[in-house]
Amino acid sequence: MPRVKRSTKRNDRRKKILDRASGYFLTKSKLYQAAQEAVERGLKFGYRGRREKKRQFRSLWIVRIAAACKLNGTSYSQFINGLKKAGVELDRKILADIAVHDADGFTRLVEQAKTALTAKAA
Repeated sequence: MPRVKRSTKRNDRRKKILDRASGYFLTKSKLYQAAQEAVERGLKFGYRGRREKKRQFRSLWIVRIAAACKLNGTSYSQFINGLKKAGVELDRKILADIAVHDADGFTRLVEQAKTALTAKAA
């Protein structure tokens, strides 16, 4: 079997890892094995963080909507339930934006939700 020298493939792979590790502290940016471990760990945290970010934003939107609901004399859960019964299909991102930037529009949405709840109850 002929001898295979891996110079370019091996060097390219190592260079890619060390480039990703630039800016890491001490040997993590200089030595290949330490850099490889640090880069894999960082990529793992990045993957997890991209999913956590979605959860955190949804939580923030809910807090903003709930605060605006309290100002209009209703609870978050009653507001969301009323919107569903009224057939308003706005997601929480849009509702939070309306709550922050357009107080009058949000008040109209709350009134719509309240009337839908009373109409269904009667």
